[in-house]
Amino acid sequence: MDALQEVPDPRKARGQRYSWTFLLAVVCAALASGQRTPHAIAHWITLHAAELRQELAPRRTTMPSEATVRRLLRRIDLQALEKQVTAYNQQLAAEAPAGTITTAKGAVLRGQAVDGKELRGLRAHGQPLALVHLVQHGSGSVLGQTDVAEKSNEITAVPTLLAGRDLSNTVLTMDALLTQRELSQHILEQRGHYLMVVKENQPALYQAIALLFEQPPWLPREKATEYQVYRTVEKGHGRKETRVLESSTTLSAYLDWPGVRQVLRRQCKRVIVKTGEVSTKMTYGITSLQASDVGAAGLEVLWRGHWTVENCTHYVLDVTMGEDDCQVHTGQAPQALSVLRKAVLALLRAQGWTNIADGLRHYGASVRRALELIGALPT
Repeated sequence: MDALQEVPDPRKARGQRYSWTFLLAVVCAALASGQRTPHAIAHWITLHAAELRQELAPRRTTMPSEATVRRLLRRIDLQALEKQVTAYNQQLAAEAPAGTITTAKGAVLRGQAVDGKELRGLRAHGQPLALVHLVQHGSGSVLGQTDVAEKSNEITAVPTLLAGRDLSNTVLTMDALLTQRELSQHILEQRGHYLMVVKENQPALYQAIALLFEQPPWLPREKATEYQVYRTVEKGHGRKETRVLESSTTLSAYLDWPGVRQVLRRQCKRVIVKTGEVSTKMTYGITSLQASDVGAAGLEVLWRGHWTVENCTHYVLDVTMGEDDCQVHTGQAPQALSVLRKAVLALLRAQGWTNIADGLRHYGASVRRALELIGALPT
């Protein structure tokens, strides 16, 4: 709530029934209690009217209606809201050690994933909206977002997302769509590092890396200095997974790519224990990290950390917090709800909740706990 104090009230002074802070507090508390839509938020407010009056002491005895909730979300200053929530999430992320690796020189690097997501509920109204997120590895906290322009794609949106950021001591990970020369140069100019997946959309680069690992040119002495390998084996959920990540510095002087220092090949073999079914996946990548700083073991941590954005952020937003099913489509409401959900998600992670559904049920069982969580009441 301290962060949201800086979001301006868009209403005219005449006729205001509720304070701006009170309205923001009840909306955020409802989201922290597991409510998904403006209708559900308004119904939660009605059901808990007596408790909200007791805890927040509003100047009126009545509670905000659904129409009031919808107007708030439609008219809120989205730019100011995103700015305040982004700063708040970054503060929470800075206090957590999640998603970090330590280089050979002792420097701590933070992994941050860049990936896009569509608000699918808007399809029902013919108003598709896609967002690009910057997500902390490990915690899944969203450190920034921007919308993708209509008839465009994530490639053009990422520079806007990263504009003005100091990327020192960060490694940005991204999938093959965003593996672009211009974006690599952009990251380097902002003092960051990158780890990018390479697929057939960059055919020359893809073929060069594949050929290197299929027909390695190293003599034994060269292999010792130009090649690393790291293997992991995990069992769980009825599967056995063997992952092998290989890295090499051999092509760094020959590839026409900004700042590339290592090329990667990663093989993942999965065996379904019960049936014996085997599947294998081969993926290639590039990174600006020096092999003397971050070798194959550290690169494997970053590679796996990238999927935080899918498992800990997008899946949770879509399924647990109901973003995919929400069909709010007017004004600023779709993005405003999305931003506030991400703030609640980051706060739950910071409070130690690994199962977000459990966290929502916990705060949904007590109005006071929900208000304390968002900072509307002293703890």
